[in-house]
Amino acid sequence: MIESVPRARTAPVAIAAPRSVTILGATGSIGASTIDLLKRNPSRYRVEAVSANRNGRALARIARELDARFAAVADESAYRDLKEDLGGSGIEAAAGPRAMIEAAQRPADWVMAAIAGATGLEPTLAAVERGGTVALANKECLVCAGALFMRRAAQKGTRVLPVDSEHNALFQALGAGRREDVVRLVLTASGGPFRTWSIDAIRAATPAQALKHPNWSMGPKVTIDSATLMNKGLELIEAHHLFAMESAGIDVVVHPQSVVHGLVEFRDGSVVAHLGPPDMRIPIAHCLAWPTRIEGPGPRLDLAQIAALTFEAPDVQRFPALALARRALEAGNGAPTVLNAANEVAVAEFIAARLPFPGIPALVEATLEAAHREGALHEPASVEDALAIDHIARSLARNLLPEIAAKAM
Repeated sequence: MIESVPRARTAPVAIAAPRSVTILGATGSIGASTIDLLKRNPSRYRVEAVSANRNGRALARIARELDARFAAVADESAYRDLKEDLGGSGIEAAAGPRAMIEAAQRPADWVMAAIAGATGLEPTLAAVERGGTVALANKECLVCAGALFMRRAAQKGTRVLPVDSEHNALFQALGAGRREDVVRLVLTASGGPFRTWSIDAIRAATPAQALKHPNWSMGPKVTIDSATLMNKGLELIEAHHLFAMESAGIDVVVHPQSVVHGLVEFRDGSVVAHLGPPDMRIPIAHCLAWPTRIEGPGPRLDLAQIAALTFEAPDVQRFPALALARRALEAGNGAPTVLNAANEVAVAEFIAARLPFPGIPALVEATLEAAHREGALHEPASVEDALAIDHIARSLARNLLPEIAAKAM
């Protein structure tokens, strides 16, 4: 379980400056928001390393702008662009899986773990093994190998700070009381672009429609997950591991304004909520400066202008992915690992227009059933084990794809 935010102090806590920072996934949306905050606070932070998947030129530009010491790209074919564009800068360049691990293990006080998908598990766990503070924006690490991840963090004394807006909200709200007095955590969901759509309209949804999120600006995969509500299902599993709370103690409520990001209920009936505009720089700033705070560049919350905040129960008939995720959490062992892998395959196929929108949860459910028959749902005991289960699940999902696509048409 991550520790609660400390209670308010009469004087700010002094932190050594500059704090050294590494950004894993620097070219993505979370990376861009982190970079924006770093540029606004140049005297407080020094950048040790940055990494990206395959865009060597963009990574080189970022490394130069931030005066990083090391830049790594996962795709070895992008190394030439990275190396050329860093020529004369004195910044080290590297490529390949080992380079990503090296970036994670560089001597930084604080690591932003924002590599999307299951591919982020190994480098993020490498950062955990090194110690210090890991700001976790990759929920798949906890979905794929949550017990292993949190156990290693505890063993190494690594502080895990949640970056997802909902989990960061819970993290802050938990500071209002003792952990043993908490009875319920509530994650909020915007409902995505199809919140008010009929089930027939949802069946015909296109990738372009699913990518139009009403409130948040995010990468394509997480945006599709928001449209299916799988994102909230993954967050349910993430909250279980971060806060050591069983499924029965974690609720989801749809809140279309995206102003209330999370709520914590205590045994006396008090409910503490965290509010803020839908701007990812707010939770990132909280993690970046923790346990103090820095000036936030986002818009200030004006409740009078918003006027009304509404809430509704999620509809698992129209959005079955949320129920699938809860079932995977309650099944435990390797079920969440399979859920995540199958979902990543399904989302990629939907974006490529090879799978209709209802086929996403259908493919995930079929893959979970197939993995159960194959005996592939054991608890991952290591990173290698988690990646092996992930590989099996992806293979099963791809084999099932033609059948599920045909049925979902």
